[in-house]
Amino acid sequence: MATPWTPESWRAKPIDQVPDYPDAARLTDVEAELAKYPPLVFAGEARSLRAALAQVSQGKGFLLQGGDCAESFAEFSANTIRDTFRVMLQMAVVLTYGAALPVVKVGRMAGQFAKPRSAPLETIDGVALPSYRGDMVNGMEFEEGVRIPDPERLLRVYNQSASTLNLLRAFAQGGYADLTQVHQWNLDFVEGSPQSERYRAFADRIAETIEFMRACGITPESVPQMRETDFYTSHEALLLNYEQALTRIDSTTGKWYDCSAHLLWIGDRTRDPQGAHVEFLRGVANPVGVKAGPSMSPDGLLELCDLLNPLNEPGRLSVIVRMGAGKVEAGLPPLIRAIEREGRKVVWSCDPMHGNTMKAGSGFKTRDFKKILQEVTEFFAVHRAEGTHAGGVHFEMTGADVTECIGGARAVTEASLGDRYHTHCDPRLNAHQALELAFLIAESLKTERMRIQAATVARAS
Repeated sequence: MATPWTPESWRAKPIDQVPDYPDAARLTDVEAELAKYPPLVFAGEARSLRAALAQVSQGKGFLLQGGDCAESFAEFSANTIRDTFRVMLQMAVVLTYGAALPVVKVGRMAGQFAKPRSAPLETIDGVALPSYRGDMVNGMEFEEGVRIPDPERLLRVYNQSASTLNLLRAFAQGGYADLTQVHQWNLDFVEGSPQSERYRAFADRIAETIEFMRACGITPESVPQMRETDFYTSHEALLLNYEQALTRIDSTTGKWYDCSAHLLWIGDRTRDPQGAHVEFLRGVANPVGVKAGPSMSPDGLLELCDLLNPLNEPGRLSVIVRMGAGKVEAGLPPLIRAIEREGRKVVWSCDPMHGNTMKAGSGFKTRDFKKILQEVTEFFAVHRAEGTHAGGVHFEMTGADVTECIGGARAVTEASLGDRYHTHCDPRLNAHQALELAFLIAESLKTERMRIQAATVARAS
């Protein structure tokens, strides 16, 4: 049996990927101050997301999770938030049409400020300093004073996250998400794309559907769901002192919720079943995710299911697969078969970003659009072969016109990576690449849906 859980029981467990704060007393003071602050999200919102993800786990929905690799203080602006939110809406409309399923929209926003690192120190020209762990911990500049972990940054993260959430709620409920407007944005994208002929027929079908709905009296004016949307936030639960400080008892249910985000996930580096990160997330009632890289074994995944979702509740646990292109067909089927054999209820999502990072000849860290698409394609193909539901995708992307990932219809080349390389950590898809990927996935979803429908008709006859 698991030992009793409390918000601080993680502190007795081994922990990895945490900074070494030189001023421990100030860290304690900051944690106490954060514990007095209002929650960033509410338990009822997390329960709504969990219900939506339960539908996804049963093949009745699709998860779109995306946003910054790591949010930063320097790039924080209303325009940055708006542009990423807008691309998420555009992708969701296309995916909804392709899958003929509701799309659950979850942003890597309002809390994704910390990143795991492969080494605690970075050495340049013989000088070793603490690695940059995201603006939540220290600064990106290679300077001794900047790289020292600073507890005050936790307070700034809270304030920036609160501002981001405030704007996201306004966009989601204030008319910015109007379906007809979002579709017009997609038409503008199609017209300006080198692949316009490929996407135009798809976009035209969506337009016909909207016109049919309008003729039936279903308009943004008469149906609020056409001008509003649900939008949730998520981040990796890496700095557990911050997460604990924002964990509260829900007065309605008496359960503990981590009120820093609607969904929290555990990374591939911190999913030790005996470790602090699993210990913390097993006790909060939010929906949670766990990254599954090439080293994830079937038994290891089942053990995590036992710890993170002991009651086997649909919508509680998402498995975010990040194998790398060319590795999915070997690594994913054993995991799916173990989950199916044991009757576990999970959302299967594909993260095609983290397994496909490379260093270009120019020295920039980048990702190849073709490899990203290849991994997504392999993910869907495996689920098709296993007869299971490929439930979602998880992208690092931005609404800005950056040049960080090579490829795409408006090809970013290795030579052009330096033109607008703005990421503070890993390379992100830009708005055009993200939308192109959404169209390509939607085509695949629609083809698969039509194949299943044809097979159903054939069996009935």
